[in-house]
Amino acid sequence: MTHTSNGSNNHHEPKNLDHEHHNGHFRVAIFGSARIKPDDESYKQVFEFAKEIGKHRFDVVTGGGPGIMEAASAGHQAGDGRNEADSIGLTIQLPWEAGSNKHLEIKKHFQHFSDRLDEFMVLSNAVVVFAGGIGTALELFYTWQLTQVKHICPIPIILVGDMWRELVDWVKKWQVDSGLVSPEDLDNIFVVKNNNEAIKIIEKTYEFFIKEGENRCINYEKYKLDA
Repeated sequence: MTHTSNGSNNHHEPKNLDHEHHNGHFRVAIFGSARIKPDDESYKQVFEFAKEIGKHRFDVVTGGGPGIMEAASAGHQAGDGRNEADSIGLTIQLPWEAGSNKHLEIKKHFQHFSDRLDEFMVLSNAVVVFAGGIGTALELFYTWQLTQVKHICPIPIILVGDMWRELVDWVKKWQVDSGLVSPEDLDNIFVVKNNNEAIKIIEKTYEFFIKEGENRCINYEKYKLDA
């Protein structure tokens, strides 16, 4: 199934992040570790997943660095053969990262994780979480909390792999069962086994995105940031 982004997709216009806020594109954020190497199965999995995102002509948003982020940017570039979608990188300086990967079309550098996380929230219509460490867990829980308190739209948070299944089971056992988290706070959490299951959720999300038209919930409008 192939879709087109809703709104202007004129690549003759200058590409910058401010323009992205208003162009009506459907965007998928991909979170995961910077430490994953190209010969790792997780890298290959993310490359193939992002390639499908590119084929659907959805934008992809990553942290712009190596590892899972590079796999996502490279895969998206391979899938978006007609260059009808954008690969966005929100970079940050870390001791083990040499800088941004070479597959980005739009990028912005941040000094603070908090500002970078907020930009992810503003841009994303769906979030997909692959293998990762503390930083990836931070991105997951930040998205989860903002949907919980309705500061952003109820976007799907798609967790790929068994490591996240065990985490969600822990939340259910220790937080939901004790009343610290409401059962409905997990309504937008989807733990999946593979890329195909994740893509199906994203396709359904996009269909709803198009169906809602001008009435759709937009994070840029809901989660207003100070200038």
